[in-house]
Amino acid sequence: MLAPLATHHNQETTMDRATRHLMEYARYHRDPRNVATHFIGIPLIAFGIAALLTRWQVDVGGWRLGADTAVWALTALWYLRQGRWSLTAPTIVALGGLVLLVQPLGDVATPLWLAWALGSFVVGWVFQAVGHVWEGRKPAFFDDVRGLLVGPLFLVGEIAVALGLQPGLREQLKGQA
Repeated sequence: MLAPLATHHNQETTMDRATRHLMEYARYHRDPRNVATHFIGIPLIAFGIAALLTRWQVDVGGWRLGADTAVWALTALWYLRQGRWSLTAPTIVALGGLVLLVQPLGDVATPLWLAWALGSFVVGWVFQAVGHVWEGRKPAFFDDVRGLLVGPLFLVGEIAVALGLQPGLREQLKGQA
């Protein structure tokens, strides 16, 4: 379970929140097959959520603002509070890209919109479920709902480690997992 942030107040100077969240999340994601399914499932789920929200829009001073953008902005604020900007900033950008990608779905016929939104969401969760069957462990968000926000951060961290952009992160995470 991701521990409440308040319980780690004394560790703030030694480790940022993002790294702590990643360490806890890594405990639920040791099997490489599970991690691989997350690279498909998490983006599909995020796309599906953004697509579902893109239909709810308001006009603000001539600008069209959707619930998808509002949720992305709130999520971005959460990521910014976690530290480790070398991972949180690219996560914000990646999720923002998904929000931009779904924008055209806000204007299509309802059956097509629902097919894309719900289809992506459901298929994403199927991939997640298969991965956790292989893992033999429940998803992290079952113990702490913040795991839903840490998932995209985890993927960015995996990519950064694979590209050599986060030296020592893999060892740090494995040491805790």
